[in-house]
Amino acid sequence: MPDAPVTTQSTIVRRAGGDVIVSWAGVTDRGRKREINQDAVLAHFPLFVVADGMGGHIGGEIASASTVARLQKVVEHGDITPEAIEDALLRAVGDIGDHPETTDEGTGTTVTGIYLHADGEEDAWIVLNIGDSRVYLDRDDALAQITVDHSLVQELVASGRLSPEEAENHPYGNVITRAVGPSESVVPDYVRLDVRAGDRFVICSDGLTKELTDYGILHFLRQNADPAAAIEAMLAAALENGGRDNVSIIVVDVKDAAPTAEHGVSTADSPA
Repeated sequence: MPDAPVTTQSTIVRRAGGDVIVSWAGVTDRGRKREINQDAVLAHFPLFVVADGMGGHIGGEIASASTVARLQKVVEHGDITPEAIEDALLRAVGDIGDHPETTDEGTGTTVTGIYLHADGEEDAWIVLNIGDSRVYLDRDDALAQITVDHSLVQELVASGRLSPEEAENHPYGNVITRAVGPSESVVPDYVRLDVRAGDRFVICSDGLTKELTDYGILHFLRQNADPAAAIEAMLAAALENGGRDNVSIIVVDVKDAAPTAEHGVSTADSPA
């Protein structure tokens, strides 16, 4: 289990269509089989990202940490746009290549997450993805995978050469086709979603999805209304099921806003 307690943070988002409370929690864990944790997590409103590193020695750790550090600077600057994100990822590629301990040509990382584009009128969640970490949306008590894996197995499924059931245990399941680091192509796929009270997002590395089915993820969301509690339950289940890889999870909830005093939340952005 994580060294520090998992805690939920919240902020109020003022909107013309009705204020909402955004609450979130995040965790990353080494798992039961890996010697080091090559995952990194950024949970700093309004940007929430999971990065799953890959590469020999500590290459994956370098890649994921470098990428999250660059994205953190985007949050601090305060102008989160696709252009700012892509510039940060390009800079991360340079950081990874320049690091003295980057020796493996395959060093890189996935980058998957969401950010809130809120201007009071055309508010939206922007989902971004490079690699095979995932974003799920629990809306109206049904779980949908929003991102499409950039993986060899997914390409085989899309071409009809492999069924989803066969893909689950395919020997090439870890082969991804796009990452930050191995090349300068660092443009994510984007999906735009409306902001709707009641929505719950799960952002996770494949260390979770290797151990829990989509139904299992939905089960723990149903059983735990608080993001931190949901994360702790999912992490415990993933470790109990084997914990074969590093496990990173962020849960982001959207709720109708009530008077601030009742909920005890601040309108200021909360730190990660």
